[in-house]
Amino acid sequence: MKKRSVSLYGHQTSIALEPEFWAVIDAHITRETIPLARFIANMDDARMADNPEQGLASYLRVWCLGAVVNL
Repeated sequence: MKKRSVSLYGHQTSIALEPEFWAVIDAHITRETIPLARFIANMDDARMADNPEQGLASYLRVWCLGAVVNL
């Protein structure tokens, strides 16, 4: 597991994911030229709209799987 800290709505938070998931996220934010914090905030907004009971790390893992399948 690899932890990264970001500021989310003015609060520091840490997200722990396996390196393979971070690689998918890093490739996406590089391709889209957006900062990690903005990407995480966008994903958190989507998570809250789709399934607020799901944890952010789980939501990111599912997003990564979908991103890889759609390549």
